Amino acid sequence: MTTVPTVTLNNGVSIPQLGFGVFQVPADETQRAVETALQAGYRHIDTAAAYRNEAGVGAAIAAAGLPREELFITTKLRNGEQATAAEAFEASRQALGLEVIDLYLIHWPVPSQDKYIDAWKALEKIYADGGARAIGVSNFLPEHLERLLAATDVLPTVNQIEVHPTFQQRELAAATRDAGIAVEAYSPLGQGADLTDPAVLAIAQAHDATPAQVVLAWHLAAGTIVIPKSVDPQRIAQNLAAVDVRLTDAEIESLNGLEAGARTGADPATAAFTQM
Repeated sequence: MTTVPTVTLNNGVSIPQLGFGVFQVPADETQRAVETALQAGYRHIDTAAAYRNEAGVGAAIAAAGLPREELFITTKLRNGEQATAAEAFEASRQALGLEVIDLYLIHWPVPSQDKYIDAWKALEKIYADGGARAIGVSNFLPEHLERLLAATDVLPTVNQIEVHPTFQQRELAAATRDAGIAVEAYSPLGQGADLTDPAVLAIAQAHDATPAQVVLAWHLAAGTIVIPKSVDPQRIAQNLAAVDVRLTDAEIESLNGLEAGARTGADPATAAFTQM
């Protein structure tokens, strides 16, 4: 079985560096997709209350019958529930069928509602009570991190942000790492758009690899935690095999040069979708 490297978070917890994301996976397809990923060798699954598929993830975990200590499960606090984080956490725990969540994240800062500091304090209590092995944030910009760190006690372990070759967020990634927080990339393939770039295709041909494997190997080489998503069994397996692709320094520099400001998701500075 493929050996996935791990990253040690700032609280000593180890997280598999390559995981399986279920963003936009329909609820009725989630169990099958996650079972396929677990059978392929993934042990890190990333979901969120807003994805409305936590129950499918939980069903797949139960069906797989793997030892709980082999799995790393992440879920996230819905934006509209930042004022009731403790209750939201319990609902996620019930949906997943798990006593302990490995990583619980604030999904977006939603600065317009100004509740993320209070939400973080609720996450600190969840962590202190043992409900989550680690807590973190997602889509937090430097100003959100600075305010959070000044007002609270527990340093987030992870900041999950959009990162891919054409949208690298170098300043945010550097600020995150400088604070001692791990960077985790979502939409790591640019929702597929980055896979057709000539530089990616040339490197893929040189390594007899898929374009996705090349981009994932670029993330891994940077020390970034990465969570590609697919519902295709072949691609699920191929993506995991990216851990065996070793890029040269020149190839990494070539991919570094693809930065184009090509954001595919919302801007955390203004995102205010509280129904998520």
